[in-house]
Amino acid sequence: MKRLNERIHDFTNALNRLGEALEKDISDDIIIDGIIQRFEFTFEQSWKVMKLYLEDQGIIDEALAPRSTIKSAFKHDVISNGDVWIEMMLDRNRTSHMYDETIAKDIVLRIQEVYFDEFSKLEKFLRGI
Repeated sequence: MKRLNERIHDFTNALNRLGEALEKDISDDIIIDGIIQRFEFTFEQSWKVMKLYLEDQGIIDEALAPRSTIKSAFKHDVISNGDVWIEMMLDRNRTSHMYDETIAKDIVLRIQEVYFDEFSKLEKFLRGI
């Protein structure tokens, strides 16, 4: 449980830093880069905290990748929108393997409009455990 609490703390900190970045002017390329970097880190923390929670609950016991962790988290009501989380994972992969300014701006808009809210729902779930 101690590891889980530490991971929840790390995820919450990452989410707060992402929220701070989203308050900035996204017409600035440096801000866009920062938002994407914070999104990548927040996503990594999110799937790892879900994995640890599921392990703590005895639901999974093997090392899982992000996709299978997301599917299991959805199946066990940790998250409510598995499709959005899969799309989030794909966007996270897009940002770390190449850089295209148009794609980056599109992803930042999805972070603002959809993903941040999904991260916040996960944080609320974790606070309630």
